[in-house]
Amino acid sequence: MDEQLQNPEIENFPPLLEMKNVTVVRGGKKILDSVSLSIKPGEHVAIIGPNGSGKSSLIKTLTKEYHPLARADGLVLKIMGKETWHVFELRKLLGIVSGELQQTCCRQIRVLDVVLSGFFSSIGIYYNHKVTPEMEARAEEVLEFLEISHLTDRLMCELSTGEARRVLIGRALVHDPQALFLDEPANSLDLKALHSFRESVRKIALSGKSVILVTHNLQDVIPEISRVVLIKEGKIFRDGKKEEVLTDANLSELFSLSVKVLEREGYYQAWS
Repeated sequence: MDEQLQNPEIENFPPLLEMKNVTVVRGGKKILDSVSLSIKPGEHVAIIGPNGSGKSSLIKTLTKEYHPLARADGLVLKIMGKETWHVFELRKLLGIVSGELQQTCCRQIRVLDVVLSGFFSSIGIYYNHKVTPEMEARAEEVLEFLEISHLTDRLMCELSTGEARRVLIGRALVHDPQALFLDEPANSLDLKALHSFRESVRKIALSGKSVILVTHNLQDVIPEISRVVLIKEGKIFRDGKKEEVLTDANLSELFSLSVKVLEREGYYQAWS
């Protein structure tokens, strides 16, 4: 599995994500304001900000759920060098895991079927879906890679939050996307589930895929992430090396309160 996930030609690819002057308005309010951001293939990035700062809106803009305003000063929104994507193709390129998706998947559906449904951008398998032996083999391979093969025949509604989150990572990985986007991935996880989840994400990061983590919580940031983007009120507030961005001063200004940051063995914590 590790070898299959790696891509030795990744340095020759265009930017995974390139945004320039991207503005999105919803309900008469700017939720993204002239955002410019570029992420390379294979790069691991954390996008951090308080609730309502525009983090999830950034993801929804990438997946074509939100559409940016046309601008006279040169709007750019490219994924892998292309400005126009069919939504179905785009979802194959970017694996996305969110709490919203987990709520949608909390049904009487087998874990294996949820992972297989990643091939069809659906939730579960339906009569018009043709599941091939190759698809089944890939799904089983992903479950083994994530060390959750024992959950194959369980129902999603029977799983713990942590187990369900790892199954959704499997669904996101099954079609071998270029990047894994994790939107507030550790919400509602207890300490044990958080540890298992982070170990799975570290394994994916080490395999060569880009991991883009969107969160308000510093403890979600794994050691493999080397770059941090802070977002506030729909704008990029700071962008740079993790150790230079995650400082008391930056986090205090970001969250508008006095914050202390502690780093230990590549993991970060913050308290006020």
